[in-house]
Amino acid sequence: MISIPSSVRIYLSTEPTDMRKGVYTLSSLVKKVGLDVYSGHLFVFLSRKRDKAKILFWDNGGFVLYYKSLEKGTFKRPLQKENEKTVLLESDQLSMLLAGVDISRIHRPNRWRPKKT
Repeated sequence: MISIPSSVRIYLSTEPTDMRKGVYTLSSLVKKVGLDVYSGHLFVFLSRKRDKAKILFWDNGGFVLYYKSLEKGTFKRPLQKENEKTVLLESDQLSMLLAGVDISRIHRPNRWRPKKT
C-alpha cells in the first residue's frame, strides 16, 4: 500500500493521455482542468489502452513523474459522472488501481462524519 498523507488529494484524469507527454505537457493538462499543479497533490493519467499510467506531482522545487507499464491486462477506471474531467481517489483506491483491481466494483459503507455546526 502506498502511504500518502490524507491532506494529499489524488486526481485521476478521465480522458486517455498520450504517454509520450512529459512533465510540462502533463502539468498543462492539470492547469487546463483548473487544478493547481504545484499543490503537492497527485495527478494520475492513463493511456488510451489503459495499460500505462503516469503519476505527476510537485515536490521540493521539482516535478516527480512515476510511470507504470503493464505487460498484460489493463488498469480499471472507477465509475465517473458524465462530463467529469477528473475523479477524486483515496490512497487505497490508487494502490488497487495500480494493482489492477477493478475499483468500480468495490462498494464501501458510508463513513460516519460529525455534523457541521
